[in-house]
Amino acid sequence: MFIKENILLAIAGIRSSKMRSLLTMLGIIIGISSVIGIVSIGSAITSKVSGELDKLGANNMQVYVREKSKEGSEERGSRNEPEDSDLMTLDQINTIEETFSDRISNISVSSQKGSGKVKDGYLYANVTTTGVNAGFKDVNNVKMISGRFISDKDVKGMKKVAVVSEKLVNNIFKGKSDPIGKEIKAYIGDNIETYVIAGVYKYEPPSFLEGGGSTAKEKDIQTNVYIPVTTAKADKKNKNYSYFMIKPSGTADQDKLVKDVKKYTDKLYKNNKNWELEVSNLKNEAESITSVLGMISMGISVIAAIALLVGGIGVMNIMLVSVTERTREIGTRKALGAKSSHIKMQFITESVIICSIGGAIGIVLGIGMGIIACLVLNSPISISMPTILISFTFSMGIGVFFGYYPAKKAASLDPIEALRYE
Repeated sequence: MFIKENILLAIAGIRSSKMRSLLTMLGIIIGISSVIGIVSIGSAITSKVSGELDKLGANNMQVYVREKSKEGSEERGSRNEPEDSDLMTLDQINTIEETFSDRISNISVSSQKGSGKVKDGYLYANVTTTGVNAGFKDVNNVKMISGRFISDKDVKGMKKVAVVSEKLVNNIFKGKSDPIGKEIKAYIGDNIETYVIAGVYKYEPPSFLEGGGSTAKEKDIQTNVYIPVTTAKADKKNKNYSYFMIKPSGTADQDKLVKDVKKYTDKLYKNNKNWELEVSNLKNEAESITSVLGMISMGISVIAAIALLVGGIGVMNIMLVSVTERTREIGTRKALGAKSSHIKMQFITESVIICSIGGAIGIVLGIGMGIIACLVLNSPISISMPTILISFTFSMGIGVFFGYYPAKKAASLDPIEALRYE
């Protein structure tokens, strides 16, 4: 009954000064909504980045040619361009795949040929011609709609076949005929190249990690035309490869595979004084990125939590003013038999209720911010219940902590002096 009376008195006090009570709650509202919102946004961004990294092949390994460090130093050379003899041949890359066939699912090799347009009269499609091997499809998650992807026979035979996107098919063929087996003419620089379509793949817009978010019109979107990598290299000076990607099998110990492949490539390059192959695990880099994002989110949350302390100071300030304004009320209650503990509990209860209401409003706003962020980022909605519980408990704790001093001051008032106060 005593607690209920204090709650009713606290609510009556808040209702009698609505605007002042709202302004008192503002710091609590801003603090809690900021903490919950930032944690939710951070989770959404982390989830989005993790998803994009998975699309890019976060479990894949990359192998690339780099300059050896100078003896006794971590610094590398003058960034010279490697000669063709310093690069990996396609046979050497295929041998790596065969050597570790029990732990490697596929190897992706690619080479940019150039950008331009595929034209048929007034119809056109913007394209980038990219040479690939058969393993490119699996490593890079290319989804086929019809036909087939580039095969090993295409690569060995340097065939003039191509795998095109559904966007190109829509632009050039307008859905009037089956594109498989049809010829296309690609205008790349000053060259006109003719390819036979072997397959059509599903176009996936580039992620924001790949510079996505293009504002190009639908018909002007640039897509890849995949051709055999040997065909793309046919008119280039360098026939070999400076970079390729490895997709480990599902059961492979990736860290051990990185070390074993590195040992193998070191033997290949033991007689090369200037160049070596670096082997790295993209999974570790992905984990580092998500870890950094988590730390940034946590740091910003801590900064936002300072608003809670500022809000608590505001609560204490208003409660001190309230004690001064209600001095005669306190004196009257004490004269009628109220104990100091009753007065103290009354003001602490009022402080806790103000902070609890502010906390509840802050939670609703914070959840709203998190949901909006998830929808904008097209990420699964991620609301942290522990964060909500901790924030609400913290707001009530602030009510007790910052309400205690004003309550103690009110309880210590002399009833006679209080009744004489004007």
